[in-house]
Amino acid sequence: MDALLNLLPHVINGLSLGLLFALIALGFMLIVSVMEVINLAHGSLFALGAYVALVVVGSAATPGTYALALVVAPLAVGAFGLLLELCMRRTYGRDPLYGLLLTFGAAIVIEELIRALWGSRERVLPLPEAISGAVLIGDLIYAKYRFFACGIATALIVLLWLFIERTQVGAVIKAGAYDSEMVRALGYDLAKLRMGVFALGTALAAIAGVVMAPIWGIRPHVGVDAVVPAFLIIVLGGIGSFWGAVVAGLLVGLVVGLTGAYASEWSLMSMYLLFIAVVTFRARGLFGRKSMLEA
Repeated sequence: MDALLNLLPHVINGLSLGLLFALIALGFMLIVSVMEVINLAHGSLFALGAYVALVVVGSAATPGTYALALVVAPLAVGAFGLLLELCMRRTYGRDPLYGLLLTFGAAIVIEELIRALWGSRERVLPLPEAISGAVLIGDLIYAKYRFFACGIATALIVLLWLFIERTQVGAVIKAGAYDSEMVRALGYDLAKLRMGVFALGTALAAIAGVVMAPIWGIRPHVGVDAVVPAFLIIVLGGIGSFWGAVVAGLLVGLVVGLTGAYASEWSLMSMYLLFIAVVTFRARGLFGRKSMLEA
């Protein structure tokens, strides 16, 4: 019983980290599924969202300014994403390497822009008093913000699922993920669809940046900590699978959280080992569609 109680905080931390990983990965997954582009700037946009929140919140956070940051950051970064998508249009229909190189260059530009505007030192996003500090549950102490961040991540995941599954726009996005030319043949504007999906994906990256800022800190290269797990998660869960990304995010969070508790030096390595173990036996990921080459 004592062993289980000692394990419980690490399981909770792992699940909370997993939900946040899933939130980061879902925006990445939408762009990859619909546009067939690996957006290497996703992590830099994640970092940009955190810095925009820092400007909105200021030196002393209140519930109002923090809530405003959750609205302003995705809108500002989503607008930036629209500009990036316009630049990417010349790469459509060409070798995927063109899009990959363009987003890699955009990531470098965004990171250097952040350094020019805010400097290179690490910053901390102030939190309102209501969600800072710790809470005692039984004999265990938990950070209030972890529960708040989990709640935000869960709410956003559910809202995104409802948007994709219960709205006409979501149905078009799903169709575009399977066959973009069929969507064009049905009379939908594929250019507008791609623009909207890219803006939505970058806005989700910004929200994740705001939510993760108090946990990971804010620094120009924090996006690298976001984009690598996001890429692993969408491949692990199966490219194009919404719930695959969520389940894979939870698995990665649990593995990283539990490994960090008992062998901290292996915590980051553990997610790569999990990735290798899964794709070795199931190359398409946990919920990926079956390939024509498979028996």
